[in-house]
Amino acid sequence: MLTQRFAQGLDLAVRAHDGQLRKGTAIPYIAHPLAVASIALEYGADEDQAIAALLHDAVEDGGAEYEQEIRERFGARVADLVMGCTDGIPDATGQKPPWKHRKEKYLTHLEMATSDVLLVSGSDKLHNARAILADLHTVGVSVFDRFTASKEETLWYYTTLSEIFSRRGIPVAAALADTVAQMHSYREVKADD
Repeated sequence: MLTQRFAQGLDLAVRAHDGQLRKGTAIPYIAHPLAVASIALEYGADEDQAIAALLHDAVEDGGAEYEQEIRERFGARVADLVMGCTDGIPDATGQKPPWKHRKEKYLTHLEMATSDVLLVSGSDKLHNARAILADLHTVGVSVFDRFTASKEETLWYYTTLSEIFSRRGIPVAAALADTVAQMHSYREVKADD
């Protein structure tokens, strides 16, 4: 059962993502952590994992100061899960290391990450992949223009993620593999087709 701690995690996530939108959309960013927590719960997350799902981007997008607050308010396990899902912390200027470097390092990390981290991370990646797939159907391949990486790099990243989660036997692996396959097979229908 979820307790008041989950509600407190949601409050902190709302604060960490205040004013942020999903890339290239008018969707408040908080919709993403809520969806990730929902997916994690559907795949068997306990309360700590669900709270970490709510807060998985707090440090990455809200700032390094959130790590200590998460640790103090929710304990070491939640903080460690959040940090295990964090692929880059902005420096004092707000910059992160280059995209490719961060993603390669994160993929290597996932090969050895705990199953707790993999459940939260997999839920995050599944929601992101589903959002990309949905946007492919509504806005087409221009969805990839929203990202730092190219279409090919984005597809490489999600394919590699899917392979790692499948190899590690994570519950969300099959759903992610299916979504990534649909991303690869998407073909824009032209008016003259």
